[in-house]
Order: sequence, then C-alpha cells, then structure tokens
Amino acid sequence: MSRFTGWARKWGVVAAAVAGLAMPAMAQDFKVAMSSLPTSMDPHFQNITTNANVIEHMFEPLVMRSADGKLAPGLASSWTNINTTTWDFKIRAGAKFSDGSPVTVEDVIYSLDRPASIKNSPASFTQYTRSITGKRAVDAQTVRLTTAVATPLLPDDLVSVIIVSKKATEGLSSDDFASGKGMVGSGPYKFVRFLRDDRVEMARNEHYNGPNKTPWATTTIRFIANPSTRLAALLAGDVQAIENVPTPDLTRVRNDPNLSLITATSQRMVFLFADWRDRSPFVTDKNGAVLANNPLKDVRVRRALSMAINRDAIRERVMEGISESTENLVVPGSPGHVSSMTPVKFDPEGAKKLLAEAGYPNGFGLTVHGPNNRLVNDEKIAQTVAQMFTRIGVDSKVETMPMAVYAPRGAKYEFSVALIAWGGSVDLSIPMRALLACENPAKGMGVVNWAKYCNPKLDELLGKADSMDPLVRDRILREAAGVISRDVALIPLHFQVSAWAVKKGLTYEGRGDERTYAFNFKPR
Repeated sequence: MSRFTGWARKWGVVAAAVAGLAMPAMAQDFKVAMSSLPTSMDPHFQNITTNANVIEHMFEPLVMRSADGKLAPGLASSWTNINTTTWDFKIRAGAKFSDGSPVTVEDVIYSLDRPASIKNSPASFTQYTRSITGKRAVDAQTVRLTTAVATPLLPDDLVSVIIVSKKATEGLSSDDFASGKGMVGSGPYKFVRFLRDDRVEMARNEHYNGPNKTPWATTTIRFIANPSTRLAALLAGDVQAIENVPTPDLTRVRNDPNLSLITATSQRMVFLFADWRDRSPFVTDKNGAVLANNPLKDVRVRRALSMAINRDAIRERVMEGISESTENLVVPGSPGHVSSMTPVKFDPEGAKKLLAEAGYPNGFGLTVHGPNNRLVNDEKIAQTVAQMFTRIGVDSKVETMPMAVYAPRGAKYEFSVALIAWGGSVDLSIPMRALLACENPAKGMGVVNWAKYCNPKLDELLGKADSMDPLVRDRILREAAGVISRDVALIPLHFQVSAWAVKKGLTYEGRGDERTYAFNFKPR
C-alpha cells in the first residue's frame, strides 16, 4: 500500500478537499523489480537492452520511442532532414544534467564520438554512429550531423546512443560508472547508488525539464531473476510492480483483486543462431568428439533444425499462449516485413530426410546454449528446442547461464547454437546490420553476428536500402527478407508478448520495445 493510500484512508474527507495537493504525498517512493541486471552502468559499453533499460532512467538519447514504437523527442526537441546527407538536431531548451550544468552541443558531439573509444565492448554502439562523417554546432542549441551517403534511419539509430556529460565522463573507464563516477545525465532521475546484482537507487532529477517527468521522489530498481521470487516480492509489497510476469502465474495475477496485469505484443524476436564456421565447439559425434567439419554450415541442416521445432507447442505449452510464432525478423507494418512468409511448418520426418541428404542420416551431437534470466521462459525454450532436435536424431543437451555471463561469451563466438533475441526492431535493416551483415567493425557491421554468417548479396541489399524513398526501401528490404529465410541465416521462433503486474492504484502503458520505465508507472 502506498503512503498516499494509508493517508487517504485516515484523512478521507481532508484528502478529497485537498486532492490537488495529494500527488506529493502519494508519489514518494517507488520500487520495481526487473528480471535481468545490467552488465555495466557505462551508457556506451555494451549495446544490450538490460543495460539500456536501467541507464535510460538517468540519461537520454537525442531521440526516443513512444510505447507504440514511433519516434519521439528525447533530449532533442526536434530534428530536420536538410538534405539526403544532412540532419539538424535541436537540443531541448533549458536542458540540464543532474548536476545543474547545461547540456551543450559539445556534449552531444563528444557522446557520438565516445562509443568508438570504448575498448573491449562485447556489443559496440558504433553500428549507430559509423555513418556520421561530420558533426558541428549550427548554434548553441543545434548540432548538424552529416553522413557520406543517404541515411534515412539516422534518427532511429540515435535512439540507441545516450548523451553524457563530457565534463563528468572524460577520462573515465567503463568500470568507474558502477561507483557513481560519470553518472551525470539529463534524464528524469539522478543516480544515488548501485549495488551490483541487487539494485539501483535513484532520486528525482529536479533539473529535468523533458516529457517524461516522474511522479516518484525516489525509485529503486531491484534485480530479481527468479520469476517466482519476483512475483512473491510483488505480493508481499516489497515492490509495487514487476516485469516479465511468470507465464504459469498469469491467471493468478488476472484474478487477484489487488493486482493489475498489463500486456503488449513485443518487437522482440526470439531466435537461434547456428554457427557458420568450418569447425564448431559444441557440434560433436554421438560420442562427444568435436566434428572436424561443422554440419551447421549446410543450409539443409539448418533448415532441418528449423523444421524440427514445433512453434505452436512452444506457444501453447511453454509460453502459455503469449507469443506469436514468426518467420519474419520484424513485426507487421515494419519495412521489410513479408506477410506471405509464414512460420516454418513443423515437419520432423521432413527434417530427418534433409539431414540424410546432407550426409547425417544418424544425426550428430549438439549443445544448445541460452540465457536463464533474460527472455520470457528462456531456459524452458532452450530445453524444449533441444528435445525437439533430439527427436530428429540431433542428440542435444542444454547449458544456460545468467545474461551477464552469456552475452560476453556469445560475443567471443563460444557457442554452436545459441538462443537469444533482438528487440525494438521496427525496420529490417536494423537487425540485418547488427546480426547478419558480414563482420566489418570499421563500419559497425555485424557487431553481434554470433553465427559468423556472411552473404555478400545480403550486404549489397543492405547498402541499397539507404534510399530515402520509403517504398523503394521496403521493396529492397522485402527482397532481403527472402534471402535471410532461404539461407536460414538464423532460426526465428516467435515475438514475445510482454507482461507487467502492478499493485492496484497504479497504471502502466505496455511497450512494444519491452522497456520497463519507472517514470511511466503512474498513480491512478
């Protein structure tokens, strides 16, 4: 029960009389439980949602997304496409960092340059900044960005790049941020304390003048990986809201008069990487010896694995009906979505025939790796997929681990088949560039291409998709979607349906990008 609820019950008539004064009393402290903890507090260290979701409480990008996925003002109040290679972004008037210093064009330019200086990033932000060839101040509030070629998605790219204070962060290492150094942002909150593996504590940023003002004086984000423990914390009143409601408990939450359930179809596509290297560390014979030649390189083997997966069964039995099977990488309505591309049909006998055609009539051995605290039912999905592979002769076992361990290992190409997801994609070129482009760090391409997939034809189409004409772009991206599907470049499973639970008296607008923003939880 919030402080305001108790106050109102005690002073009912008075509360009604001074309703206009009630918000400060009601909106004092808020606690929310997230399912995954950040790997770093440095806004530019690793391009991963678990980090961004926490960091974006205290920092802002120039451009944000609304709950329905549309571009919206962030630190930039507006942006203008001057010509095909030139954009102006106007900093919000009066914008200040949490230390009271003004946000300047110099801070913006520094922040766009900084990702390239980060050493040993497991997933670099340079994929969003490499296209920018020039940065200069037009005036005190406007930064002009130029690109070598037409870059229609530059505002979309800048959603992912946080603006930091040059004065506060210059010279810091990424590890310094966990202690509070450099944690000076322009977002709704200011940093108070980070207890690794446990929580982040924040206070309202009194200097914030943007569109996402928080009703809460203080907020604590707790990290509770275990789904049952997370729900128990909500039921006990230790937190007022949780994300990723455990699917077995959806009915319980719906029927609890003290709770509200919020759901939203996610832009997060859950899929499997399959290693394209000549030799893969977890592809073995039936005795466990690593095979000299990696069968996953054969498109027939990859297609067989996809055909072995009963996506309907995963949706119904693992996901409790809250997922949407897919063969597309982006949701309907997005550039590059092809409605005629339907989920791969479950066909275990056909899968066995393909394995035999590829020279593996008796299958082989495989380990499926995955996270156990990042995606909805991630460990269960990995186990279910492995069982389905085993039924077609690919004897599979499972190894899962926390995302903070899993992501760095994936970035080092340590897996053969890896369960993971890509979220927030509202344009096919975005996951193409990150997940499927031939690796080219200098251009920010293939920065999370864990499978080492490379098809020059796909890269050619990605280059052509720079067209500023949306109809031309969509046609090119639809062609690219066909290449991805025919190559079985990765194995799509489903789009998640996100679920939040809140105490009665609170509201929240579910988001397609799955973000859990404390400032968007509001008292009714």
